[in-house]
Amino acid sequence: MNPVIPENKKISPFLVFFVINSMQTGVGVLGFQRIIAKSAGYDGWIAVILASICIHFVLWMMYKMLEIAGGDLISIHTFVFGKTAGKILSSFYILYFCSLAVTTLRNFIEIVQVWMFSDLITFWFALVFLILVIYIVYGGFRTITGISFFSIILPSYIWLLFLFTIPYANFTNLLPIFNHSTKDILLASKDMSLSFLGFETLLFFYPFIKRPEKSKKWSHLAIVFLTMIYLYLAILTFAYFPEEQLQKNIWPTLTMWKIIELPFVERFEYIGIANWCLIILPNACIALWIASRLTKQLFSVKQRISAPILAVFCLIGTSLLMTRDQINILTDFVGQCGFYINFMYVPLLFIVTLIAKKVKER
Repeated sequence: MNPVIPENKKISPFLVFFVINSMQTGVGVLGFQRIIAKSAGYDGWIAVILASICIHFVLWMMYKMLEIAGGDLISIHTFVFGKTAGKILSSFYILYFCSLAVTTLRNFIEIVQVWMFSDLITFWFALVFLILVIYIVYGGFRTITGISFFSIILPSYIWLLFLFTIPYANFTNLLPIFNHSTKDILLASKDMSLSFLGFETLLFFYPFIKRPEKSKKWSHLAIVFLTMIYLYLAILTFAYFPEEQLQKNIWPTLTMWKIIELPFVERFEYIGIANWCLIILPNACIALWIASRLTKQLFSVKQRISAPILAVFCLIGTSLLMTRDQINILTDFVGQCGFYINFMYVPLLFIVTLIAKKVKER
């Protein structure tokens, strides 16, 4: 059984909006347009909506399972499979969230190296960044929630600046609509999985929510808000770039910043990338907090000990990724894992949980 979480360590239901949103808003926002356009062309915006609808259903399943088990994912696994098998299954999530942290951090470092400082050494940037992450994790989940709140509020002005592309946009690029097969659009929806990763963190911080039943609407609103952001960026990007040119841009979101001209700054993308460091900070914090908390629950190792140890592994993993191909391989692998965990394993676990509940009631 999970220990009872003291009230002073819990967060208000509305803050779930910021935790989920901050975890989902990462480096995927900078390049998802090219990825979905590979499969569905400029019908890719439809894939964003379909992926969002699926997430709402999965989120509903998660809440149902958490209510039945009365805890977090470890409680669900124990309820369904027993204590030993539950521990084994839950332990895989330690590796998953560490990989997610490495993927986010290494992709961001690559962006800094390509766009700003080509001589930046991966190891030293990752070391400083992870020291900050450990410091925040030591503050507890409420501190991480505060960082998540500011990572959404402070850089929010960035979204308005993409309107600078409208004078150069050709919205007829999006026509004709439904120009691709259903299969292509579904494949593009699957490709959105990495960009939408993060809502599964609910399975782990659920016990830290005051009156968790009231947080449901805020969780779903977080998905709606992010979907609106993705639609907004996708439509502007598709209108701004010809399809052939889009496929040559790894980070089209950053490329659109290059046209912004302000009296006090010549290269606005430098400001955008610097702001993005704050945006990805809660990604790494939440991932490391979950991995260290799982280590504490499963192996009785204190978070103050496990957090720096896991951070060292993340540092090593980040430093070993040297080439673009290696980064792509890890990114694709983590995206595939996230897809299968969220859209296949969770629905299957939901069905098994309902069966186990019926059996135990009898």
